[in-house]
Amino acid sequence: MNHTPDDIPATVKALGRLTVPELKQRYAEVFGEPTRTNHKQYLVKRIVWRMQALREGGLSERARRRAIELADDAEIRLSAPRTPGAANGPGRTVAAAFDAGRPDSFPKPGAVIRREYKGRAILVRVLPRGFEYEGEVYRSLTAIAQKITGAHWNGVSFFRLPSARGTKKAEAGA
Repeated sequence: MNHTPDDIPATVKALGRLTVPELKQRYAEVFGEPTRTNHKQYLVKRIVWRMQALREGGLSERARRRAIELADDAEIRLSAPRTPGAANGPGRTVAAAFDAGRPDSFPKPGAVIRREYKGRAILVRVLPRGFEYEGEVYRSLTAIAQKITGAHWNGVSFFRLPSARGTKKAEAGA
């Protein structure tokens, strides 16, 4: 296919002439991984979208963080939808806020965790999914503790937070 990504209608038309196996091959080329779908229109749309994202640079880091924040507040379905005509009984849909698995006593997103370490104040902001320390986002407190100390630490212990059992971890040194 010799169409430039700028010529979207021509690209869509050219992709539309491909067979599903050819589209799956093209999908693997632009995404770097195979797809299980055989839906031709979906494959065409995704391939064109990916070509544009690669050309334009995709979402900014700020947009990605905002999307994660929005997704964290979303409700998730806990049971399958009712079958048509079923009575409002045990098969009804139940929705609940997503829980990232942190204990209730754990600081909530937006909170700042403060720890004195070797005469220096360490400040970490709790994010909906991760933690921010010195302008960088980390997946865990353990990664931050290791960055600070150069040694492997349990992040909950290092920051002296209540453990999952609700008890305060013993102070292990400063």
